[in-house]
Amino acid sequence: MKNRSILFAAAALGLVALSAAQAQEEKPAPVPFAGGTLTITQTEEYGEKTLSFDGKELAKAYFVYFNGIVKVGGTDVALFDTGDGGNACGPAKVMVWKPEGQDVQRASIGEGDCGAPPAGVSDDAIYFVPWLLPGASGEVKKWSPQTGFALAGKLSYTPDPGTGWGDLDPAKFDNIIDAFHNEAVYGEAKKLLGDGLTEMATSLLVGGGTEKTKSGIAYARGCIPHACGGGDGFMAIDTKGKKLYFARQTDKAQPDAWPALKIWPGELREAMKTALAPPQ
Repeated sequence: MKNRSILFAAAALGLVALSAAQAQEEKPAPVPFAGGTLTITQTEEYGEKTLSFDGKELAKAYFVYFNGIVKVGGTDVALFDTGDGGNACGPAKVMVWKPEGQDVQRASIGEGDCGAPPAGVSDDAIYFVPWLLPGASGEVKKWSPQTGFALAGKLSYTPDPGTGWGDLDPAKFDNIIDAFHNEAVYGEAKKLLGDGLTEMATSLLVGGGTEKTKSGIAYARGCIPHACGGGDGFMAIDTKGKKLYFARQTDKAQPDAWPALKIWPGELREAMKTALAPPQ
């Protein structure tokens, strides 16, 4: 796909992002739109919210948030986030527009699919660009009131070109999966894990910064979002030795490990066992 599509999505306009004030708003104000009014109503205190245009229902979910109005291909489009909450998924995106002389229309992406990719607005389309895990690839979709949804291109996770072991500073990682941005680390991880790289990265998603063994090997434990305690992951980076170590919990006594546990440094093996030990 063209680079400009990625840039539009990466720079997703502030009005497309949900603000904290909107998230806390109990009674959203009516929104004048296309000669009518968009409203978000809720009949039961803990029930679903309904998005309507002049009384015509457009969407219903446990949360409905108004993002803003943008112009796409010369047409005003109102953007909303909708979802049911508590399902470990991001919101769906709902687009509302009214062609001249016709009834109001709506389109959506992410409903039933665990949320929509982040949206970025250009003059002629809205682009939906997926956030990729190491080893993964995904489709970039675009939408406009005139043409609907279309494939804009495909993305594959790619590390920063030309980066090597000497560029690593694990102490600065917010999460150890930040290491995969490094080309040398990514290449070594692919050698060790092959097609299992994305699954391993998923097991590390929920985590914090790194710790160090006495010899200076950086390591961290992580877990699968909303599923901690089952299939938790462990990753270690030996920047001096230019080596990686991975382990993941299983239903067996020993975790799966890459490379084999018997060739891990003793101190690192103990750190891994402690990190992945079930809570007492």
